[in-house]
Amino acid sequence: MRGFDALRPFTNPRFSLYFAGQVVSNTGTWFQNLALSLVILDLTGSAQALSAVTIAQFTPLLLLAIPAGRVADRFRPRTILLVTSAASVLVATGLAAAVVAGTTELRLIYGLVFVLGCVNTFERVAAQAIIFEIAGPETLTRAVSLSTIALAAARSIGPGLAGIAFAGLGAAWCMVINAASFAVVLVAVACIRPSRLHARPRLGRAHRRAQGTPLRNRDFVTILVVNSAIALLAMNMMVVITSSVTLGFDGDATMVGAAHALNAVGAIIGGMLAATPVSVSVRSLAWACAVFGLALLANAAAPTLGVFLFLAPVLGIGIGYYLGVLQAAAQVSVPPAQLGRAMSLVTLGSYGMAPLGAFLMGTVIDATSWQTSMVIGGVAALACAAFVRARTRSR
Repeated sequence: MRGFDALRPFTNPRFSLYFAGQVVSNTGTWFQNLALSLVILDLTGSAQALSAVTIAQFTPLLLLAIPAGRVADRFRPRTILLVTSAASVLVATGLAAAVVAGTTELRLIYGLVFVLGCVNTFERVAAQAIIFEIAGPETLTRAVSLSTIALAAARSIGPGLAGIAFAGLGAAWCMVINAASFAVVLVAVACIRPSRLHARPRLGRAHRRAQGTPLRNRDFVTILVVNSAIALLAMNMMVVITSSVTLGFDGDATMVGAAHALNAVGAIIGGMLAATPVSVSVRSLAWACAVFGLALLANAAAPTLGVFLFLAPVLGIGIGYYLGVLQAAAQVSVPPAQLGRAMSLVTLGSYGMAPLGAFLMGTVIDATSWQTSMVIGGVAALACAAFVRARTRSR
């Protein structure tokens, strides 16, 4: 049936296995993120201290994203994912041990998060590059859009389960669960047979020079500008939503989990909407930015925690639709041989800006209010929509 065309990539067992592994991994990451956020807020009561977790987690992307893209174009992404999954198990186990020991030394926690961020930089780029090899060119657009739902699906169940685990078992067990989730990914990737993957072209140095870089592609540069601006000003949901519930509405861990979960339910719907078209282009990004911006402004107007939770799925739809369109447009705008380098630049924009954005929004929230941070994000997204329209108007 035509209505189910968006789900076509799931008929590929390799994509289903990859997708399931990503859901498990991202769910485990939410256990860690929520537990660390609540521990640090309890110790410090500061949104800036909370933002330091994001800074430690994503600063490695500023340093390693470009090398990670070159590695992903030189080696099979499957091999990279096997290495990064194994390394993540070890580092996450170390973080669990630090929490079990009851340390109050934040520098140790930040250091371990930084190391895990280094490993995750290579993992994120390879996880995007492998989608072409799994799905092939025919279903690439839909597979990429659906892959963003893995993040949303994890957010729909991860925060709620993490809130329950944190309340019943404590922060240490949340870290143990995260370590176990990386082990699941290791097994899932190992089960994907290399012989069944679609080979990407491997270009020599001379061919790479002749083909140029993704930065010579006007559409791709437009995508990068929008991605970086929104990541900096509008996509700091861990800091903004957590601070909104706890510092703005005096909500507890359960309410924090509920807010993130409801947001993620909307993001699943938004991701499905992004996967419905057979193909997308940079022009589609204008609508995605506009929807996201309006959703942020609507949430900023919430007067009570109840209204904020009611509007959380609306914001999720905006996030899911924007991310699905962005990722699909980025992958189809460059040749397959450049996917590693291209997605490293997208990753650099998405996550590399996160430390700066987290610090900026944490400062804004401490100095003014959580509403101000959402208004800034909403206006930035609408400005990006106008920018995309201007860049594509003559075509």
